[in-house]
Amino acid sequence: MLPRHYASNGYPRSKDEYKETYSISPHRFQPRTAPAALRRRRQLLVRLTLIVIILLFGIFIWPGASILPVLSLGLMSSGEDFQLETVRYYDLSNVQGTARGWEREERILLCAPLRDAESHLRMFFGHLRNFTYPHHLIDLAFLVSDSKDQTLPLLSQLLEELQADEDPKQPYGEISIIEKDFGQKVNQDVESRHGFAAQASRRKLMAQARNWLLSAALRPYHSWVYWRDVDVETAPFTILEDLMRHNKDVIVPNVWRPLPDWLGGEQPYDLNSWQESETALALADTLDEDAVIVEGYAEYATWRPHLAYLRDPYGDPDMEMDIDGVGGVSILAKAKVFRSGVHFPAFSFEKHAETEGFGKMAKRMQFSVVGLPHYTIWHLYEPSVDDIRHMEEMEKERIAHEEEEKERVERMKKIKEQFTDPNSQWEKDKTDIQNEAMREKAKEKTKAEAAAKEASGSETKSEAAPKEAKADSKVEAKADSKPAAKAQ
Repeated sequence: MLPRHYASNGYPRSKDEYKETYSISPHRFQPRTAPAALRRRRQLLVRLTLIVIILLFGIFIWPGASILPVLSLGLMSSGEDFQLETVRYYDLSNVQGTARGWEREERILLCAPLRDAESHLRMFFGHLRNFTYPHHLIDLAFLVSDSKDQTLPLLSQLLEELQADEDPKQPYGEISIIEKDFGQKVNQDVESRHGFAAQASRRKLMAQARNWLLSAALRPYHSWVYWRDVDVETAPFTILEDLMRHNKDVIVPNVWRPLPDWLGGEQPYDLNSWQESETALALADTLDEDAVIVEGYAEYATWRPHLAYLRDPYGDPDMEMDIDGVGGVSILAKAKVFRSGVHFPAFSFEKHAETEGFGKMAKRMQFSVVGLPHYTIWHLYEPSVDDIRHMEEMEKERIAHEEEEKERVERMKKIKEQFTDPNSQWEKDKTDIQNEAMREKAKEKTKAEAAAKEASGSETKSEAAPKEAKADSKVEAKADSKPAAKAQ
């Protein structure tokens, strides 16, 4: 039998030492009271709570803490540590485009297709320097294609000058220059570019060029895309803010061009911005699948309302007009439009291509497409062959008119001289007579002096003649006397 209190007072060193003294005092292993156990349990809970709070603070409030990877055993880390150097993270919900993008630092991609544009580049860079939208928020993208002039070298030179400008507000953001030829065989002169026969193929190649440029240059951080032709002569410096303020998916201004006075002074230029018409839809149904309708040509009478023809010089520049086709001279579009799949069709899309097809496609995908009929920019005037011929004829007419005017003035002068005041004519005649009389007197005086000189000369000769005669007689007398003496 075990000793009394064996189970409650501890254990002996071995089973054979039941009667020996315990090695540990029994009173140290008495049962604990309930209040002490609760206190220990509460202290443990408090400590665990503090540890959890510290961990949460390190994870959510101080994500850069170096202790986070250790505490999470490598399963969690801070945002910067978790992102690899070769991985980029973008939240496209922050680049949707707003009405006041310059305040939200929204980036714009400015795209400019170039072909034989050497003569226009300096003018274009003059516009770039004058933009009021923050330059560091604008990225430039150029596509140089099928050029035979010095477009590329001059472009590089002007970009270097722009980026090295001492004014800190002048340099732009990222700049891309892309070279790609598309086999464009249509010449860049006005007759070739705007001839009806070349329009369909030319517009399809231009659409390819725009798509190549956009796909190569568009970045996830771009909120807007601005297409701009380099041959725009005059445009407001605030055009980016002015168009952006409307907060439309696609928006274009009105485009006109100045003309010489003999051609009317000005003319609508971009006829590719228009509203659809029933006549045009009926015409499209009669055309082949690959046909492309182009505006401004008698071959396609569409009777569409054109943005250009609705311009009022005194109208509200903020007035909007819903349109279906857009021109490519100046287009501001939200980047989400292109990310959604809208592009410049290089094929017949609803019987249209390039920018007009782009407008049609954007409308088809429920994006807003508007134009500003009273907000006008001015395209450079390029005379056609007929214009040049007409100007040469006008120059000849001008020269002939100047000759006729000169003859008329001389003729009127003579008539005026013939029918002047008699008194003034008498005074003139009197003066002429007096002058003539004085000239006659001078002539007579000159003649008298000459006669006097001649007379004095003749007298001198007459006096000298007798002397010579006497001398001759003396000589003869001497000669006669000598022979007489010999005779004696």
